[in-house]
Amino acid sequence: MKNFLQLIKNCLTDIREILPWDLEERLQANPELMIVDVREPDEFAAMHIAGSINVPRGILESACEWDYEETVPELVQARDREIVVVCRSGYRSVLAAHSMNVLGYSDVVSLQTGLRGWKDYEQPLVDQDGNSVDLDDADIYFTPRLRPEQRRPSAG
Repeated sequence: MKNFLQLIKNCLTDIREILPWDLEERLQANPELMIVDVREPDEFAAMHIAGSINVPRGILESACEWDYEETVPELVQARDREIVVVCRSGYRSVLAAHSMNVLGYSDVVSLQTGLRGWKDYEQPLVDQDGNSVDLDDADIYFTPRLRPEQRRPSAG
């Protein structure tokens, strides 16, 4: 039986990843670059990269196609655009980039380290109203908060 990280590792053989400084360069070089944030709407509302679009991972595949309730026309029409997929830590974006490749998108990469890495690289984030997010607040937001019942039971 595979675990979550093994699933991610398997998908890495089929996709490309870039680092935050690469994304900064790509944004300067290509104003048409599309950033697809696959986190949940409440995560996106709290903070995201300015200009990115929110397409939650759970509806991504249908959002990429015409004739679905979840269809995102801008995304459907972007099959030949340069796309960077982002999430919190860079795991969901790997799965999303893999799906998009399978669906025929020609230039999709995943942001390795996700928005945590983007924040650590001291790049700007905005909230749902377009206001700048204080990076110290972002640091607190991105700190994992596991509840006791989410932790692996101890053997014995």
